[in-house]
Amino acid sequence: MKVLLDTNIIIHREASRILRRDIGSLFYWLDHLSVQKCIHPFTIDEIRRHKDPAVVGVMEVKLESYYLLKTQAPDSDKTRNIRAKYDKNPNDQIDTSLLNEVYCNRVDMFITEDRKVHRKAAELGISERVFTIDEFLEKTTAENPELAEYKVLSVKKAHFGNLDVKDPFFDSFKHDYQGFEEWFNRKADEIAYVCYAEDGAILAFLYIKQEHPAEDYSDIEPPFNRAHRLKIGTFKVISNGYKLGERFLKIVFDNALVFRVEEIYVTVFDNTEDQERLINLLTDWGFIPYGTKGEAENVLVKKFIPHANVANPQLTYPYFSGQQKKYIVPIYPEYHTELFPDSILRTESPNDFVESKPNRNAISKVYISRSYNRSLEPGDVVVFYRTKYNGPAYYTSVTTTIGVVQSVTTNIPNLEKFIRLCRKRSVFTDEELARHWNYTPNNRPFVVSFLYVHSFPTRLNLQSLQELDIIGKAPRGFEPLSDSAFTKLMENSNADNSLVVH
Repeated sequence: MKVLLDTNIIIHREASRILRRDIGSLFYWLDHLSVQKCIHPFTIDEIRRHKDPAVVGVMEVKLESYYLLKTQAPDSDKTRNIRAKYDKNPNDQIDTSLLNEVYCNRVDMFITEDRKVHRKAAELGISERVFTIDEFLEKTTAENPELAEYKVLSVKKAHFGNLDVKDPFFDSFKHDYQGFEEWFNRKADEIAYVCYAEDGAILAFLYIKQEHPAEDYSDIEPPFNRAHRLKIGTFKVISNGYKLGERFLKIVFDNALVFRVEEIYVTVFDNTEDQERLINLLTDWGFIPYGTKGEAENVLVKKFIPHANVANPQLTYPYFSGQQKKYIVPIYPEYHTELFPDSILRTESPNDFVESKPNRNAISKVYISRSYNRSLEPGDVVVFYRTKYNGPAYYTSVTTTIGVVQSVTTNIPNLEKFIRLCRKRSVFTDEELARHWNYTPNNRPFVVSFLYVHSFPTRLNLQSLQELDIIGKAPRGFEPLSDSAFTKLMENSNADNSLVVH
């Protein structure tokens, strides 16, 4: 198998000072899978244009370990159309040339962090062969679980004073912020959220701070108005295919709800790919550019007052519209807490559900169904009903979780597409997904992508649901819930009604 690597990935890998551990994870898999690591002649040209001749000399020696493509694939009509639509400068033209090697099947895959390249790949119909680092890690860890590096990825609270600021994880912060070590040491008694790999290495770090209306924002332009805010003070996640970015954003949003803030904000540079990736992640979840701090930092803000974007509920997460259709759907106990670790029941052991799998960390998840009711739409509300467990359904089946539909994919053409839709956001392995796909060939499953929003503090069993006239019988597939039934469910479950936008 030939895998073409984007120029920036090569530069980060072979640089004398490595600031990105995810590059190491990527090359761990490339080496273990014995793929042929390819570079394009344009990559050589780009490196040779580096301003430091000594760097060029060192890099050229290291590049001998890669397979250099000997020729350049000719443009097709579709590639020429892409060039006419997107390419505004020489770098754009080079990106399209690299992508064209995949389109012409001269390489099997292309790994790049450039979002514009991924948009081009989608239009060329080759997006399933063009990966970000995180997507490639997702694919390879799913297909090769016996080789997975990371076994335990639990998120823990830790005092700054118990963390080693000399850890290489913090090098990028020291590079970006003068005086970072002094700031870090002053925070010794404060709490951060940390995720460790099994070998003790830090994979993710989050520090958040509640700020009151009297806070001094004189260094932000334009000035903030007076408001109760949550600041994301320090946030970094290493890509490893385990959806840690979403897991940590869920922590941010959960804290924002507890503190009842009006806005969440973060300041971040945009000088490196790591920073650009963080900005992209935040933008995907509703943060928008606001202004600047000092001379170079960007300020991103997410409004956190109740409002709902039905077409793209991710932008206004965790709030959702109460005007949309509501459904209740069953989920078996063996899958329930794998998909919803925060909805663990008293009858289950927390030790069995450490967040060691991507589907547990992700906010955006998928549910696989053969229900005859396939009329769900973005913004619709789904209530998950865990079926009976160690006893009669009347007493042990319970409603546990609220989700909001992002998309519904029906008429899936083949198993490969089905696996790609579900991988890393469902509870199933590739082999189990194949069995689901082939179980009833004349009724193939469809896929509901949804956001995991809220776990009910009080879980109503079937007896209570019937006595309260919320449902008449246990659901099979997606069963509609009336507005009044949903309201009673929320009230009797002691759910957070501030999440519902009326």
